[in-house]
Amino acid sequence: MGLMSAQKMMKRNRKFRWSQRAYKQRVLKLRVKADPLEGSAQAKGIVVSKFPKEAKQPNSAMRKCCKVQLIKNGIQVGAFIPGNLAQKFVDEHDEVIIERIGGKMGRSKGDIPGIRFQVIKVNDQPLRRLWKGIIEKGRR
Repeated sequence: MGLMSAQKMMKRNRKFRWSQRAYKQRVLKLRVKADPLEGSAQAKGIVVSKFPKEAKQPNSAMRKCCKVQLIKNGIQVGAFIPGNLAQKFVDEHDEVIIERIGGKMGRSKGDIPGIRFQVIKVNDQPLRRLWKGIIEKGRR
């Protein structure tokens, strides 16, 4: 490298940026295209079914999850039901609001494989207050 080489360096940097994963995702907007919530923080959906999911090693537990069909686009996603015995407040055909769990790079968090979302409200009532016994579940 010497004098007048900045042009060549700039050209080379522009070319090899495409091998960087973060740059390619940002420019091609891959994150937005693959996102079921379409960029929003929360989404409303209908519970299709409930199922337990086995935790990853070294933990051994059955994490309570549910399959939610989003109202905005009809995509079905898996959602974790947080809280002690909270799954008894979530029934099929209930309207729930889900949000991202908050794992690294938009992936699943902790020991629950493949689950990226969690339930925060059931029939417009906060799930946390339901399982703490502060309020009772409303009728729909």
